[in-house]
Amino acid sequence: MTKFVVTPASRAQREAWTGGAIPDVERVRPGLWSIPVPIPVNPLRYVLVYALELQDGVAIVDAGWDTDEAYEALCSGLRVAGYAITDVKGVLVTHIHPDHYGLAGRVREASGAWIALHPADAGLLRERYDDEAIDGLVRRERALLERCGVPATTLDELAGASMMIRHMVSMARPDRLVEDGDDLGLPGWDLRAIWTPGHSPGHLCFVSPERRVLFSGDHVLAKITPMVAVHPQSPPNPLADYLDSLAAVGGLEVDEVLPAHEYRFLELGKRVDSVLAHHEERLAEIERVVAGHDGVTCWDTATRLTWSRPWESIPPFMRRSANNETLAHLVWLEAKGRVRRAPGEPDLWHPQ
Repeated sequence: MTKFVVTPASRAQREAWTGGAIPDVERVRPGLWSIPVPIPVNPLRYVLVYALELQDGVAIVDAGWDTDEAYEALCSGLRVAGYAITDVKGVLVTHIHPDHYGLAGRVREASGAWIALHPADAGLLRERYDDEAIDGLVRRERALLERCGVPATTLDELAGASMMIRHMVSMARPDRLVEDGDDLGLPGWDLRAIWTPGHSPGHLCFVSPERRVLFSGDHVLAKITPMVAVHPQSPPNPLADYLDSLAAVGGLEVDEVLPAHEYRFLELGKRVDSVLAHHEERLAEIERVVAGHDGVTCWDTATRLTWSRPWESIPPFMRRSANNETLAHLVWLEAKGRVRRAPGEPDLWHPQ
């Protein structure tokens, strides 16, 4: 398949991304700003926070990671736009991953802003971010990895891989729960929520039909595809959810997509088609591995797939993600009757 290359909406933003730099704060159009907020120790480097001008301040889409550097970058970006952190009236969180949700509580403390989140993600907060509950989540992750065939020598390391960033996340319960189709009620903005589960159970996009823009969070990005994985907090078949919700936004009549990473771009429909085709290719690759190694584990399947780097050079946290993403594809294939699982310790996968 020939990979479709989107047209960047901001050449400067694209050049910053490809050059390994942090882009500048940009005025996207009247009343709308893009503010890059750095992510620590992460190849994505930054999250793009969007500031929407209101009559009496701003609302922001996502907030950034909970570090002093990120908070100062957000405050500095707002100052470029002519606002202070105390002018933030609302934080629209696309999903609860720490680079999007992490600073929401700190922003609320500084400004009194409300925090909005989809109920499906709000329901995961305690187990994910509460110190008294997180040990249970790690145990469940370990059990899942064990059934995937992860070697005993690395099982504990992978199960607790995300704990190294736990200190950078603090829990802030939402003030508003936003459902699919809800109008956000922002003066001067016809902003509507679209529930797009997959990358997280409660992922939200926000569309403005009048301004013809889509705030896509991690759902649709310019170059990479978001991780869609089976994990202890995921629904049974997250890839099915993702593909359905991806198709649901593909027909939106917008001129510009404003994602949370990389750079803004045009041609939403063509990009959606490209991502759908990518997953079809990945599913076919996994099906071939299962056919060629009857009775293979999920972990061994993952080690045989094509990744952006050799498997041996992938760090533990990313290996866990690769395994769980492979599992999501296996589960989708199982639901379609294209592969068969033999439950056990570990589960073994067979061609149908």
